[in-house]
Amino acid sequence: ELSAEDSETAFCTLANREDLNLEEGSVQYCLYQFTRNEKLTETNKLLCDVCTQMHYGPKKNIKSEKKYVYTNARKQMLISLAPPVLTLHLKRFQQGGFNLRKVNKHIKFPEVIDLAPFCTAKCKNVAEGETKVLYSLYGVVEHSGTMRSGHYTAYAKMRNMNNNLSDLVLRGQSPQASETEPVKGQWFHISDTHVQAVSAAKVLSSQAYLLFYERLL
Repeated sequence: ELSAEDSETAFCTLANREDLNLEEGSVQYCLYQFTRNEKLTETNKLLCDVCTQMHYGPKKNIKSEKKYVYTNARKQMLISLAPPVLTLHLKRFQQGGFNLRKVNKHIKFPEVIDLAPFCTAKCKNVAEGETKVLYSLYGVVEHSGTMRSGHYTAYAKMRNMNNNLSDLVLRGQSPQASETEPVKGQWFHISDTHVQAVSAAKVLSSQAYLLFYERLL
């Protein structure tokens, strides 16, 4: 969304981003980089309609003369609506010239993640005064192999129904205060027709390609 708010509040988040203890190679670090504040200068300047009208007059005169004013700006992508289910897709390929190669680096991801440092201060479905937006991991997709061939497997947690999630999906109600621990349940590894119970540690050590979280708070 394009924000026309005061610049001092437009870039504010629900929780202070600078308090994050970021570790390179973690999902939180990836989110921090993806939502960082960017400066648009030189060839990346923003075409400003307001500046153009102030300088050249009404829009009807601007189009005929094709005169525009570009200005330095700041851009930041933040979450304005916290989803019931958070799906994170990790980019696991890298391009070098005309070649693509698989990125096998392990990305650390937690069982419970807080999205508040990446949400706008006026996030629509977060209760006023709340400074946490918590999600619990319930599914992981892993890919083994190369860019040309490979195999997909999944980890899924068998757990009880999340009533907070149901309220959010069916009625649009913001979750009330709840547990901040991971949803209890048993993890399973699924590979074609083979299903095996595994530990949470096994899941967290996987080479995640897709991560699925359900909202707690």
